[in-house]
Amino acid sequence: MKQLVIWIGALVLGAVLGILGVGAIDAVANFVATVFTRLFQLLAMPTILLVVISTFATFGSKGSGPIFRRTVVYTLLTTVAAAAVGAVLFVLVKPENIPAGAFAATAEPSAQPLTYADHILGVVPNNFLRPLLEGNVLSLLLIAFIVGIGLSRLPESDNKAAVVRLILGLQELLFLLIRWIIKILPIGIVAFAAQLTAQLGAGVVAGSLGKYLLVVLGGNVVQFFVVLPLFLLVRGLNPLTVLGRMAPAVLTALFTKSSAATLPVTMDSAERRLGVRPTVARFVLPVCTTVNMNGCAAFILVTSLFVMQNGGTPITFSTIVLWLLISVVSAVGNAGVPMGCYFLTLSLMSGVGAPIGVLAVILPFYTIIDMIETAENVWSDSCVCAMTDKDLRGETVSA
Repeated sequence: MKQLVIWIGALVLGAVLGILGVGAIDAVANFVATVFTRLFQLLAMPTILLVVISTFATFGSKGSGPIFRRTVVYTLLTTVAAAAVGAVLFVLVKPENIPAGAFAATAEPSAQPLTYADHILGVVPNNFLRPLLEGNVLSLLLIAFIVGIGLSRLPESDNKAAVVRLILGLQELLFLLIRWIIKILPIGIVAFAAQLTAQLGAGVVAGSLGKYLLVVLGGNVVQFFVVLPLFLLVRGLNPLTVLGRMAPAVLTALFTKSSAATLPVTMDSAERRLGVRPTVARFVLPVCTTVNMNGCAAFILVTSLFVMQNGGTPITFSTIVLWLLISVVSAVGNAGVPMGCYFLTLSLMSGVGAPIGVLAVILPFYTIIDMIETAENVWSDSCVCAMTDKDLRGETVSA
């Protein structure tokens, strides 16, 4: 509770500093925020690699089956629910088209549309270091799964034990570094909050796409505060307890705009604050960081419908159902990095010939959308982790 109060106090202090609009303060805030973001990115990829390898190597590919099945089921259920909430709000609110002149003369964001074959090839690594250097989470998970399963299948020997001990030792060192960063994280929160407030004051968010933003942000709010708590209640968990203990991770995600970069904090909060067993947290959370994208699914669906509507495509029930499925599948394959959903939606709209100039109009608003989406994604990861842990040990996470 004390830590949460400190975090909220840092958030308020940062907001006040941002409102002041002092150039020197804004410059320092941007510098500190960049430092913390880089530190999170520095630890995120090694965390994914080591925890997945160690989980499979010590827990075994057979023993991880129940965890994997529950992770996949809860991920799909929550992701479909998020997209469905977005679809319902889109039908109820009925966002209006943007005047053609508002986006026809706007420069379209540059991106080459990717085919599904390109996405698959992008996952298959051609060396061990490139996924780490490029931050390719899917490739890194593939390597980690293969190496971890390989270690679990090796016969017991001194060589195998030495390799496993090395991995576990590196993991302990990594977690120590993570705890050090978390201790000084209030400084980063002040900087992040000041940076955001300054951006808002500069007009990053202005109102021309009111109904569209209402649907996107409203869907995230409903998923965050209604749908995911209902999932927890059905499994016999107290949503307030889970959210309170995972608050550091959710707040970090809000400012880093990257569920992958937030993973070290998410894992630390799940194990040390929520009481999830390490064997569960270290398997579920890295997987969820890659495939559990509630906010992304809702954004892809709502934005795709909005863009196609502006291009003259009739938005029928069958169209909504089709794109709900596409958005869920696309979100599962999306990387947990800043603006990942935006460029994925851009590729999808390019592929169907929709007026992607609309996305250029949306772009100035995406900073706020991305922050809220990422916080929702990490909150969903936390819920999936808590529910999986509860299922596997048959008792409520301690309140």
